[in-house]
Amino acid sequence: MAKKISNIVFTKNRPLQLDGYLESLYRYLPEELIQTYIIYKVELFEQEYEQLFEKYPSCVVIKEEDFSSDFSGLLDKIDTDYILFGIDDVVCFDFVDFDIIDETFSKYARDIFGFSLRFSEEGIRECGDTISEAVTGGQAVYRVNWKQGRTPSTRYPFELCATIYQTHLVKRIISSSQNNNILAKKLFSPKSGLIKALGKITSVRPILKSFGYFYNPNTLESWNCRWCQRHSDELPNFIYFQKQCACAVQVNMVNVTERKIFNSSFNYTVEALAAKYKQGYRLDIDYIAKNKPRAIHCGPEYFKLIRNEAVSNV
Repeated sequence: MAKKISNIVFTKNRPLQLDGYLESLYRYLPEELIQTYIIYKVELFEQEYEQLFEKYPSCVVIKEEDFSSDFSGLLDKIDTDYILFGIDDVVCFDFVDFDIIDETFSKYARDIFGFSLRFSEEGIRECGDTISEAVTGGQAVYRVNWKQGRTPSTRYPFELCATIYQTHLVKRIISSSQNNNILAKKLFSPKSGLIKALGKITSVRPILKSFGYFYNPNTLESWNCRWCQRHSDELPNFIYFQKQCACAVQVNMVNVTERKIFNSSFNYTVEALAAKYKQGYRLDIDYIAKNKPRAIHCGPEYFKLIRNEAVSNV
């Protein structure tokens, strides 16, 4: 079966959480439809990451050298119909029939911006947004107009958490948000001699930003989302969804720190969780599926670990 979705995942210093993302993704979306690409910033826990990559040999791993160039080079090669972005602390916990997603894009091609796996009818209504109902394949789907969104989530159309986009739209947004002058691209690319020389005497981030280069997943998301918001009249109106199937389970930051992010007896630092991963502990996907989150982001109340004895005894 031909791949339909290119899943681009970003990870740094969180092998246990990336394992949870991949396990849950393939549990609830057909693996035969998905080609996963992992843009991996090498810093800590290389041994743990290598163990993880052996578990998922079909994933294409790109060790980050220059984020903007690595991402753009990958995007140029992608030819699937759809792109699904992922961050390593996202967890999937329910199904959406891919045929419904595919048909929704086809049936509502003129007004669909993306199909979200993190929105729910109840959750969106509670926040005060107006939802309209549509029908795909005999099933109800819903849509919210992101241009009139009343919350940070509903007016934030381009995100890296759990929304499926058509590939041609993603490529158009990325290209439009960058300076496409050939000379400017050559002179002011992150790897150019000029930028490297300037980097020795000053911060080059403002310069790169002015030319549309991004230097991590956060800037990839925020700069391109901002472009969408500023050019909303050029883009489709609606984010479609059926039910909430994923959320970000946020317990730590990827930067090295000995501070606990939450007041708890459990240590959630990247060092502590990498040690747990090496000992055979894994995220309890079943617990999250049985206690489905209702928020787009949730915290440590959903972060339960179980020990895989077969792994821990290897």
